[in-house]
Amino acid sequence: MTVRILQNPWRLLLAINAAVIVGVFIHKIQLPPYVPYIHLLVDYHFGFIKRALIGAIVALVTAKVPVWLVFALGGVTWLVTLGLFSRIFQKTFGFTAKTLPLFVFMAGSPFFLKNFMQTLGHFDIYGCALALVLMLMPARSLLFVATAALLSIVLVLIHHIHLLMYVPTIITIVVVRHYLTHGCNRTNIAFGSVALAVVSALFFAAQFWGTMPIPEADFVAYLKTRMADPSRTDLLQFAYIWYQPLAKEVLDTWGRLPHNILGVPVFAALIWLHAPLWRFFANLIGALASEMHRRLIIAALIGISFAYLVMFAMVFDYSRWISNWAVCMFLILHAVKMLPAARETPLIPAEDRNTNIFGLIITLIPRVGIIRPF
Repeated sequence: MTVRILQNPWRLLLAINAAVIVGVFIHKIQLPPYVPYIHLLVDYHFGFIKRALIGAIVALVTAKVPVWLVFALGGVTWLVTLGLFSRIFQKTFGFTAKTLPLFVFMAGSPFFLKNFMQTLGHFDIYGCALALVLMLMPARSLLFVATAALLSIVLVLIHHIHLLMYVPTIITIVVVRHYLTHGCNRTNIAFGSVALAVVSALFFAAQFWGTMPIPEADFVAYLKTRMADPSRTDLLQFAYIWYQPLAKEVLDTWGRLPHNILGVPVFAALIWLHAPLWRFFANLIGALASEMHRRLIIAALIGISFAYLVMFAMVFDYSRWISNWAVCMFLILHAVKMLPAARETPLIPAEDRNTNIFGLIITLIPRVGIIRPF
């Protein structure tokens, strides 16, 4: 039996990943949820402001927000995302012994579910979850494009940085699943263009006109009225976020750059550890039946990556950004698989020694982090 496990260890690696995720969760709930908690307190009480949709929804349910709600809401969202990803993987590749290495390299990646557990309560996971919803729903009419626009609006209202983080991936999913499949005409191109313009306009409104219109002391006083335990003033130390202009965010990011840039070799190594997955992805693109499809996918990957470079220049949560970039690559991989192919692409080999080593290493890495690696 030991020999069998060593020859095909992927079920064991899947079990280890589950244990690692439990460990990350236990560690996470012991940490103060500084940024996630205050986002549950902020709503539209003083008019339209950025980063307030989640808090506004919470305000409809309860007047007082307990700290444990961060972990409860984040945990439910995490479980939903796990379920959605498992469903799209089953639909696209199926769960067999041959596809298990592919599933481990994605679901067990420190960039993906493990890091979403580390960032429990942050807004990143909502972009992934809603993109997965679009991957699963029918894409036969303009209703699909309208739904994608609506979900993008929701993401921008949750946090305007989603315009760079997940909206480019959502656009790619719409192009692949609707426009490349059902063709382009004047009506659906015009509809898509208007939808993109609306989402972009909302982003600029949130970025430049979504600041809190009252003094910070009054804002903090209001937030205390929504806290289940107003004595926890330490959880309000990030109230300045709703007053900080873009220029200050960029200045802070570049001020931290000399120190944070030291993590780039670590990020590069983590990306390299996924080499079997990237080879499979490249082969999947190369196997597409249409040259136009190949060029559009490559252009989309460049566009998504460029959006993340812009985020790197604006906000210094580098570990989160590189992790979400990898998640977007996983999502596009599934979208590419839905396109017509000229030939079948060989899966990641289950018994290759180097692949097994890489799979073991990424399994044992618990998460990437929020700002700096680990």
